Amino acid sequence: MPNTPISQELFAKAQTIIPGGVNSPVRAFKAVGGNPIFMKSAKGAYLHDEDGNQYIELINSWGPMILGHANPVVEEAVMNAIKNSFSFGAPTRKEVEMAELIIEMMPFIDKIRMVNSGTEATMSAIRVARGFTGKDKIIKFEGCYHGHADSFLISAGSGAVTMGTPDSPGVTAGVAKDTLTAPYNNLQALENLIVANENKIAAMIIEPVVGNMGCVIPHENYLQAIRKLCDKNGIILIFDEVMTGFRLAKGGASELFGVKPDLVTLGKIIGGGMPVGAYGGKKELMNWVSPVGKIYQAGTLSGNPIAMTAGLALLGLLKNNPQIYSELAQKTEKMKIGMQNIMQKLGLNYTINQIGSMMTLFFTSSKVTNFETAKTSDLGLFAKYFQAMLAQGIYLPPSQFESWFVSTSITDHEIERILAAHENALQSIL
Repeated sequence: MPNTPISQELFAKAQTIIPGGVNSPVRAFKAVGGNPIFMKSAKGAYLHDEDGNQYIELINSWGPMILGHANPVVEEAVMNAIKNSFSFGAPTRKEVEMAELIIEMMPFIDKIRMVNSGTEATMSAIRVARGFTGKDKIIKFEGCYHGHADSFLISAGSGAVTMGTPDSPGVTAGVAKDTLTAPYNNLQALENLIVANENKIAAMIIEPVVGNMGCVIPHENYLQAIRKLCDKNGIILIFDEVMTGFRLAKGGASELFGVKPDLVTLGKIIGGGMPVGAYGGKKELMNWVSPVGKIYQAGTLSGNPIAMTAGLALLGLLKNNPQIYSELAQKTEKMKIGMQNIMQKLGLNYTINQIGSMMTLFFTSSKVTNFETAKTSDLGLFAKYFQAMLAQGIYLPPSQFESWFVSTSITDHEIERILAAHENALQSIL
């Protein structure tokens, strides 16, 4: 653990006034030991804490900082926008421009509604599906996390399982009854679940590439088969692309796998990392949303002009520089191969899942294809590894059940440092 007396002091104070001392459970270090570190600034591939320590980081604000922290183009756009005030509570040009840009990059979307978070987006998409179909039940997949709305805290991944509470108190039996769960990457189990609940399922929501049980990749043609099942059974297919949207490809995982969902949810990347979300899809569905339709959803801060400005700058860079995606994939694969070579040399059991600029190192010899296989990981060994990497200035997600994210700010220099730290960390904990 680096020397962090100021962080320790802040955490002690925070615990007296904030539940657990953090404003989101995934920031806690309960799964890896020690106390969280309080950050002060970030630039490019580096975080700087309150004690002046510097870290190469592979979280990138849980995904949206795909171009690294404080990208100068995004930063300049935000600084200029701030001069016009922070919020109006009224429509702005930027909202229209953002909607146009998202639809251009994800052409299967006809209409889109801005909200304030990924949780708001997924919660709203489910409401639209239920309102449109008149059915109550939804299907989610074990280990997939779609925010903290009641319907999603059934067999949730990410922070929920990290904290040991996969089924949260406060979620009513009625809500739980209407949430059906299926194992990821198991088509037969999904088909059986649909048959057992014939004509009762409004929607199926899935992370097309999972980031919330660690990075887990769909089997070949799995998403295509899900699309066919939804079409056959009148089920609304929702892709939760809060993590994958505009990160895995210009048009997200939908473009990468060639599968068009009925609705898609997006997160902080469309705000350049600022608090924002969105849901959109076919006009037949979106026209049910108030004020044109009867399904109510609102937000005073939705379409915040500063967040819209940041998102327009970031997405504009991604749209105009599509080579970013192949470059990111090459960097991430180089890091993965280097880590594999080191672990093979040391004779360790491991699995590394990687697609594009997302990856996770699992301490298990099993192939990780779903929540059950992800849970075969040696969590104690991961905790030791996390602390050993942190001591060498590499900041990883503080949970085995999270994807790592690579930004364009990671160069060969940072990759060499990460690989050297990886080898030293493993040697120190074996």
